[in-house]
Amino acid sequence: MKLVLIGIQGSGKSTQGNSLSKQLKIPYLSTGHIFRELAKEKTQLGRYIKETMNAGLLIPDEKTIEIVNQYLSRPEYKKGYILDGFPRTVPQATKFQNNVDKVIYLEIPEKDALWRLLHRNDETRSDETLPALKKRIDLFNRFTRSVLTYYDKEKKLITIDGTKSIEEVNKSILNSLGKQLIKGQIHDWERKEKTILAVVGLPGAGKTEAANFFKKKELPVVSFGKAINDYITSHKLSHTEEVHKKVREDIRLKYGKEALAVLNEKKIREALAKNIMLVIDGMRSWEEYIYLKKKFPGVKIVIVSLYADKRLRYRRIANRSDRDKLYGEKRDLDELIGTNMGPTLAFADFVIKNNYSIEDFHDKLEHVYRTVYFS
Repeated sequence: MKLVLIGIQGSGKSTQGNSLSKQLKIPYLSTGHIFRELAKEKTQLGRYIKETMNAGLLIPDEKTIEIVNQYLSRPEYKKGYILDGFPRTVPQATKFQNNVDKVIYLEIPEKDALWRLLHRNDETRSDETLPALKKRIDLFNRFTRSVLTYYDKEKKLITIDGTKSIEEVNKSILNSLGKQLIKGQIHDWERKEKTILAVVGLPGAGKTEAANFFKKKELPVVSFGKAINDYITSHKLSHTEEVHKKVREDIRLKYGKEALAVLNEKKIREALAKNIMLVIDGMRSWEEYIYLKKKFPGVKIVIVSLYADKRLRYRRIANRSDRDKLYGEKRDLDELIGTNMGPTLAFADFVIKNNYSIEDFHDKLEHVYRTVYFS
């Protein structure tokens, strides 16, 4: 299903877009997201977008149409998407090649939208001053209202009363699409393939941050390293490299190098019984990967390898509130060779370089999430 959300700023597009994305299992994105993603790519198009945006210029209509059409041809959008912020003009709508199924117009009086935006709980953005908001509403009235007329003639327009509560608006949208929400799930939608997203990486590469990111996507997370940390804490031992290494070796002597997969198998099975996808925080050995493939033959296992420069990893660990001594070349080699992590890093389906800002890291994780979840 391919949807477009239209409405003035403050009409609730972002709120509804994110809810519909989870319910319909299709990605929600804006043209701003598309441009930011492409601007990071080291291509001629990426450089053009980056230079244009840095110069404070608008990307011309023809180029915008070309960019959006090209971006939405990617595999992860084959089953559909929810698009916010495009098309904004009739020329954009007529040349949009992605065969939109429905256009949802969230109708709300200007005074209500302004009140919502000016009374947000979060910090007001620089583009949400009263004059700036009025200017954007004026642009909507001048250019985008004609887009509504265009899609109405195409018999694709759905007008929703955006003044109602978030839940009521959401229900109205689903009903207009012929869908019904039953116990938090869309009644006629079923995803058959289950997936394990296994996050791997050396200490300090960002596994915990990645796990927290996926938790916000409402995916269950099974932490492989928690079994070791809990054992050490419960036995009132010190979190030193020597102690951690001994505990790891003792566990692996008992269960083999697939030890952490063995110890967490029950949690994984329980999570998969209730969810179509789960995340493993800190899969290590190749034997763990093989064990999971054998125990869960009908489940797709995707490995995401996190990389960060050595000095940066060490600095991150040293700044932790606990276990701040567990780093160094000895620890790295023990992970790579002692736990046989090397093959899982090399065999990864995705490699994410986590050397930059948290926003950059989250953008890369978002790309992985969209590609795996919606493909």
